[in-house]
Order: sequence, then structure tokens, then C-alpha cells
Amino acid sequence: MDHALIPVILAGGSGTRLWPLSRQLYPKQFLPLFGEKTMLQQTVERLDGLSCGAPILICNEEHRFLAAEQLRQIGIDNATILLEPFPKNTAPAIALAAFEALKLSEESLILVLPADHLVTNIEAFHEAVKHAKSAAIDGYLATFGIVPRKPETGYGYIRRGKGIKEAVFCVDEFVEKPNLATARRYLKDGNYYWNSGMFLFKAKVYLNELAQFEPEMLDSCQKALIKGKKDLDFFRIDPEAFASCPANSIDYAVMEKTKKAVVVPLDAGWSDIGSWASLLEICDKDESGSNIKGDVVALDVKNSLIRSENRLVAVLGVENLIIVETKDAVMVVHKDRVQDIKSLVERLGKSGRNEHINHREVFRPWGSYDSLEKGPRFQVKRIIVKPGEETSLQIHYHRAEHWIVVKGTAKVTIDGKTILLTENESTFIPIGKSHAIANPGKIPLELIEVQSGSYLGEDDIVRIEDKYGREK
Repeated sequence: MDHALIPVILAGGSGTRLWPLSRQLYPKQFLPLFGEKTMLQQTVERLDGLSCGAPILICNEEHRFLAAEQLRQIGIDNATILLEPFPKNTAPAIALAAFEALKLSEESLILVLPADHLVTNIEAFHEAVKHAKSAAIDGYLATFGIVPRKPETGYGYIRRGKGIKEAVFCVDEFVEKPNLATARRYLKDGNYYWNSGMFLFKAKVYLNELAQFEPEMLDSCQKALIKGKKDLDFFRIDPEAFASCPANSIDYAVMEKTKKAVVVPLDAGWSDIGSWASLLEICDKDESGSNIKGDVVALDVKNSLIRSENRLVAVLGVENLIIVETKDAVMVVHKDRVQDIKSLVERLGKSGRNEHINHREVFRPWGSYDSLEKGPRFQVKRIIVKPGEETSLQIHYHRAEHWIVVKGTAKVTIDGKTILLTENESTFIPIGKSHAIANPGKIPLELIEVQSGSYLGEDDIVRIEDKYGREK
């Protein structure tokens, strides 16, 4: 019998707890927080050796090109990328993936993995997956319980019951986040595990349980898929049908209600990297207990995490601090207050700033741009266009633009006329003229754009044509 193992990668988060590195449009699953590869890339590569099928990745509209590009960078070009029109928590997302997996086989198994978790012991992870797969083939819904290292109050717990086969136990109880005294008791007991949010089960078994406990959710997801449509390399879930879908986690919707839940212990160097403090905990540290990365000069610094992404950061005589520098923000917070960063980000949003939404350098399907300087009635950007790519054909009603080619060759279209520009050549686009730029060459095209006008916002763009299917 064909029990194809299909990875389902949940990449829809837009976390704030790792600000300023993580932003709404560039969340932590797309960042290289631990090593050279991003969290998403590490999640996919963790599957090597498990004989998996092509992954199903679920993300939102805003992250679709970012997700596709990161998969392409590691040689994954056969993934199914489902676009949620709006977040509905994990239970509906997994239902969408389960329906998709059934197209491959009625007996398809799905391995559900958040895109932003760290696992350092791959061999132990594979062993746990093997045990969970055995249980799933027998019709169980397996979750992975993390063997606790300390009395953690930030996670929910799973209490195991009797063993049903090797390294597989019945779930006696799901427990909410405990207080410290209770967490210490759980640790001492030895039968409690952290709830990892990772699962393995037959797609049809999950859908059958969902039909029993959340029939409205199941119906909405099925209709949203049927009415959805292919768009380039993505599949768009129908927003109207999906809007009626109840929002709920898989734990509340299914796992806490089903009689088929089992837990597989996992001791594999797992972390959800839920805060800067948890990242410091798992990173290599120097003799002072600090982790320092980037252009940093530190003197008499203890138990701190310091990251410089862009410029020199000099630190003297501090301890237990988190200091993170990016091109447009510097954050300094005591290690014991990292859970309050969310409040800080909310304050940014309420004040009308946008540093919580995006970085200064913004990525697009055709490349990227970096806002170098901005003042009254002008803005200077550094623009990179990837080989073979092009911007949309567009019009601005409030600004004119000067383009100066720094590197590569630019194919420029202005009001239907096309010219080629090479290094040190420039052109001017008046207000109201349609224009686009393409890179016909083999190397990245780099240019400087000088904008001038009464309004320089990104919403002063009227797209006429766009090969990436973005809204006009």
C-alpha cells in the first residue's frame, strides 16, 4: 500500500518577538537565525533521507515570492504553494494541505512542520519520524512531544499515558502553559513533554476527525480549494469561501478531542526560537556567556546577545542585554523583558511608523530596493534587478524618476519606446509616463533611482502590466 509521506510546511506567521530582525513582511521563518540557511530552508533540508514527496507549503499572499525564491535557492522547484487569503490558525491550514495530499494517494501521510523551528540533531528527528509514521499508518494522529530540559512556562505540555508501540504513547492530557511551580513538578514527573506543534498522520484520518469535531471548518476548506485557482507557481485559496471558515488551532479543534492522539518523544535539540533570549540560550557563547555577531566592539560585556547587521556597534560595561542593529532600527532590551517586545512593536504601529512592517531593503519578485536617503520632495533608492526579470509596467502621478545604471545592462521602456542603457548611462521618466525596466543580461542590474515630487509613497503606483500577477 502506498503510504507517501508528504511534508506540510506552515510558513504563514508574521512574528514580532524577534523584531527588529523579523518584520511583518519578512518574518523569522525567512531569516538565517541559526547558521547560513534560513529557518524555512533548514526545515526543508531536515527532510533529506526521509523519502518524502514534494512539500506542500502554506503561506500568505505577502510572502509568496519570498517563499518560492528560498525554496528555489535550495533546489526545490516542485513544491505546492498554497496561499491563504487571511490567517485562520493551524487547523484549517492543515486541512487544506490534507485535501491536497489526497490527490496523490488515499493513503498519503502528512508530516506537519512549522517553518520556524530549529532541530539540531537530525538523526534523532528522523528516528522520531519513523516511530510516528508507524503509528500513523495504524490510524493514529501522532504529535511530537519535546523532552523538556528545564521547567519552561512558555509552552503547553502533553502528558503521556500507556505505551502502544515502540516510542509511541497514548496522550492522556494536553495541558495549558503552567506556572513555574507546576512546570517544575512536570519536569520531575518525567511523563510530560513540551507541545511542539509538529504532527504526523494520514490525511484522510485527520479530515475524518475534523468532520466529526469541526464540520463547518471542513466544509469551508473544501469549498475554498474547489473554488481556488492556479496563479503562476502558486494556488490561491478562494477568499470568499475561506472567509466563513472558523479559526482554530489543531490542538483545540482536533487533538484535544480525538481518541486517536498519540505522542512520540523527541529529544533532538529542538527550539521554536520564540524570543531573543531563547536564541541566546541555544547559540554558541564566548567565555563571558555572550553571543556577538557582526561589526561589534564589546568590552566588559556579559550574558548578552549583540547583533550588528549594518554598522559598527560599540558596547561597554553591560550585562543581560539584547542589542540588535539593522539598517533602520536599533533595539536595546533587558534579557528578562524580551516577551514585551510585542508591546514595543504595537507602539510603533500606533505611532504611524512602518519599521515593524518592512526593512529598509525591500524584496520584490524581480529583485530588491534599498531606500538610501529621503527628504522633503526627494528619495534615493538603490535598485537590484535579477537577470531575466523585470519590473511592472507602471505609472506614477506624483513623482518623476531619474535612473542611473551602476552595473549591468538595463532595458528601459518609456511610453512604448525601448532603449538600452549600460553602466554610467541614465534616463529620465516624467510624471504620468508609463515605464518599466528589465534586465536582459547575465549579471544583476544595479541602478540608482532618484525620485522627486510632491508625494513619494509606494502606493503611488498604477500597474498596467505585471508578469508576476500582482494587482494593478
